[in-house]
Amino acid sequence: MLEPNNKTKKKDRPVLTIAALSGGKDSTAMVLRLLEEGRQVDEILFCDTGLEFPQMYDHLEKLERYIGRPITRLKAPYTFEQYFYEYQAKADATLVTNRGLSWPSHACRWCTGRLKTHVINKHLRELKKQYQLVQYVGIAADEAHRCKDLHYPLAEWGMTEANCLNYCYARGFDWGGLYKIFRRVSCWCCPLQPISELRKLRAHCPDLWKKLLYMDAHTWQPFRRDYTAQQLEERFALEEERAAQGLPNKGRAFYAALHDRLAEKEAVTS
Repeated sequence: MLEPNNKTKKKDRPVLTIAALSGGKDSTAMVLRLLEEGRQVDEILFCDTGLEFPQMYDHLEKLERYIGRPITRLKAPYTFEQYFYEYQAKADATLVTNRGLSWPSHACRWCTGRLKTHVINKHLRELKKQYQLVQYVGIAADEAHRCKDLHYPLAEWGMTEANCLNYCYARGFDWGGLYKIFRRVSCWCCPLQPISELRKLRAHCPDLWKKLLYMDAHTWQPFRRDYTAQQLEERFALEEERAAQGLPNKGRAFYAALHDRLAEKEAVTS
């Protein structure tokens, strides 16, 4: 391989192949199969948001042992909590009176940009000064519409999300049972995930749920547009009560009962 040199013309620079690893079933299956097929993979790149399930960090260590090589781990200059509670952008008038970026939203997914995209792009820009990059991204065949201008081995192999999960299970990777509970295992406190996933978080990860309630009680923007975290707590508790009584948790009667419950709580706290 040529010794990299910043002055080398782009077309003459050595090729460096990078496999993007989120840690989930799709990217893990992609990395495993690339290595099993003997494909060139020079760097396996994981960007740590600090919001992964604890089982995900165990998974990464297990994966490193299995493949016998290290995973490059990147991190943003500030933690999610620092951005969430403390960060203030001088140019943003909203943050003059409201300290911290608070919860991400559909309109402002600052977490993705600041904790992942910007960090990864900075790393890649440095590498591009010395190498021609080939980037592998783990998008499954049933989400091929998301493929753009990089390399997508899973789509080329025709591996669906279900195929990827079974592929990993067959090699002993089970994420401590996370995929038996959740459909996706990205950031545990994401306010953009479905209520059904948050219900599972409360039931199966009480410590994380308790932390989410604390975070929402100590920031200026509500967790979601439709519910605060505490209102979700009240909703889920009501669901459990009604289920024990044999009552349905949908329809007019349920939402009327929920409205009354939330109004009672609001009156107590105001």
